[in-house]
Amino acid sequence: MNKEKFSFPLFEKAPLVGIIRNVDLEDIKQILPIYREAGLTTVEITMNTPGAADIIRYAVENEAAGLNIGAGTVCTKDDLKSALKAGAQFIVTPVISKKVIKSCVKKGVPVFPGAFTPTEIYNAWSLGATMVKIYPATSLGPEYIKDLKAPMNQLKLLPTGGVGLDNMVAFMKAGANGLGIGGQLFDKKLIQNKDWEGLKSHFIQFVQKLAEL
Repeated sequence: MNKEKFSFPLFEKAPLVGIIRNVDLEDIKQILPIYREAGLTTVEITMNTPGAADIIRYAVENEAAGLNIGAGTVCTKDDLKSALKAGAQFIVTPVISKKVIKSCVKKGVPVFPGAFTPTEIYNAWSLGATMVKIYPATSLGPEYIKDLKAPMNQLKLLPTGGVGLDNMVAFMKAGANGLGIGGQLFDKKLIQNKDWEGLKSHFIQFVQKLAEL
């Protein structure tokens, strides 16, 4: 059902994957247009969000113009099947699942598997990962990205977990090819208060940080 394929030029315009977890559809209907208007381009809905498949389907059918819409927390082939049936344009996993990665590669769907150690990261890349999600990135910091890239500069890395306004530029300067940001981007208080203007201003701060690069 994915009517549009993942757009790499769109991602490179704002190399940040916004991670939406446990946000309901009615709020997402408000958030996605604001996200796009702020200048962000790529969003994942995690499969452990209640009604994730329906949310992805809605997003692809109604908000795909100017947005890459994917599925996160894809751990099994069943998760993958459900995500792709809903129209997900890319797949993010928290771990290395050979079956999920190989299936995505075979179908031509970009896949960002999660890995932590150099061996895990290289294995994920060797299986055909589009980018490797370094998770959790916060415990090792930007220097870890720099250290990984020194001997393996062919890797494309997406640090995720603990990335925010205070360190995102440092991660990118260390060699990250993109960033995965969840709670620090989708501010719970602003969403609970339905403060959509405040949320848009918050998103714009991230866009401005990317512009510094």
